[in-house]
Amino acid sequence: MSASTANLDHPGAGVPPVPDWREEEARIRAQLAAGARAGVASPGTAERLSGLEMMQALLRGELPYPHISETMDFVLVDVGPGHAVFQGTPQIKHLNPMGTVHGGWYATLLDSALGCAVHTTMPAGRAYTTAELSVNLVRGAPPGREPLRAVGRVIHSGRQLATAEGRLVDAAGKVYAHATTTCLVFELPAAR
Repeated sequence: MSASTANLDHPGAGVPPVPDWREEEARIRAQLAAGARAGVASPGTAERLSGLEMMQALLRGELPYPHISETMDFVLVDVGPGHAVFQGTPQIKHLNPMGTVHGGWYATLLDSALGCAVHTTMPAGRAYTTAELSVNLVRGAPPGREPLRAVGRVIHSGRQLATAEGRLVDAAGKVYAHATTTCLVFELPAAR
């Protein structure tokens, strides 16, 4: 587990302080801006690269990053076998009519971390899709204050199903939401 990945049993353990989180995010965003743009990887990419190889290439800016990361203001900051970490800071544009961060922002970050953690377990030619996502919001996040990280880790990855769990935490390890997912795993159709 890298220093930037929160341990789900002890979410604050090994987590760098907020200034380091901001610096790391700025470095990654600059790297992405220099090498990639928003978009979708070519259809043949998933046939020749494993999910882990794809996610690592995305993090290095060698593959397009998804448009949703611009819409929701978050970015992949760490990925490895069976885990993925996304970071974002909720903004005013993410508020619901009551003036609190919309639950969809939490859910989108967690769905991304959980799904991409599952993706790291896929061999070339295999893919997944979210079949079920359960999110529990436990604390409100003030907009514009501090970055939060969605840390996802795979529980099981099989031939037909994969499951993962995750938490949305701040640098002190405070949990804002937690989630589980079940993903359907399938063979990709051959690119034409």
